[in-house]
Amino acid sequence: MSPLPGGAILGLAVADRVCTRCWTWFPGTLGNCPQCGAPLTAANAAPPPPGLAPPPYAEPHPSPPVAPERGVNRLRWVLVTAIFAAVVLAVFPLPQLGLWGNPGCSFPGATCTKVLFIGDSYTSVNDLPATFAELAWAGGHRVQTEALDEGGWTLAEHLAASETAPTIDSERWDDVVLQEQSQIPSLAVDRAGMMYPAATKLVSLIRRQGAHPIFYLTFAHQDGWPDAGLPDYPSMQAAIDAGYLGISDQLDVPVAPVGAAWQTVVDEASHPGMWQSDGSHPTLSGTYLAACVFYATVFRQTPVALGFDDGLPRGEARSLQTVAAATVLGDPAHWGLPT
Repeated sequence: MSPLPGGAILGLAVADRVCTRCWTWFPGTLGNCPQCGAPLTAANAAPPPPGLAPPPYAEPHPSPPVAPERGVNRLRWVLVTAIFAAVVLAVFPLPQLGLWGNPGCSFPGATCTKVLFIGDSYTSVNDLPATFAELAWAGGHRVQTEALDEGGWTLAEHLAASETAPTIDSERWDDVVLQEQSQIPSLAVDRAGMMYPAATKLVSLIRRQGAHPIFYLTFAHQDGWPDAGLPDYPSMQAAIDAGYLGISDQLDVPVAPVGAAWQTVVDEASHPGMWQSDGSHPTLSGTYLAACVFYATVFRQTPVALGFDDGLPRGEARSLQTVAAATVLGDPAHWGLPT
């Protein structure tokens, strides 16, 4: 057999050949032209003209893989978020973001209420300022508190102390709470000689700084003050109420009526324990009630249904919230609060 052009051998001819006599394309497996019958030899077989040849077979190329765009975008978003979070937490720690309770006023641009408490152990026991701040945060209010609350101190002692005026001047307080020593408001002679003069000067200092003074109307001792002619709790509470409401009227300063709410709770048949064993200082329930009263007084809003219960049973916390709301908001004008 003669080799065909391109290295094909007759009978084993490669594909893509034509008969030069009739210009018919033939597959390489044929020995004769399927059109004219001529034997296919090297003389009459040639590569097909370009116009007659079928297009050469091209090995298909696999399509390039489609990039997983959705997954890439998600990964990019996660990385950007993580970087942003790291930067934010470096500048503003978790407490400032409110993830661990009340964040205070350290977050720039956030609306915040600053409250200074000036009092004694009735303020410091169980940390009333912090309890109030946590309750406020449960109600959506950022609060920053500070306290001057040396045990047994009177308002006159606070007025004379070197740190009181600078502390009042140190911040743009929204409210400054004044709490007199627990017994003094119940005696007319002590009110006139000690409480009222000191309260008047402190209120002046507070207002000079643009803050609002509030009197903390406290609760009486569990057994009254028999040595001073106040034989039981109700008689001492009535005297304390008179003492605070008297200076409130004189100076046009509102009161947070903790003592009045306290008496409502005590008058209930199954009230929680409000006094510690000393019959004077508050239990956790008593402090929580006071915080609820301050919440209603400062924000003019009900504390009922707020989620912070300070570890108390939920039913008890709700009951104390309800009493505080009814006491303050039921007749705000009676306590000198704007309506």
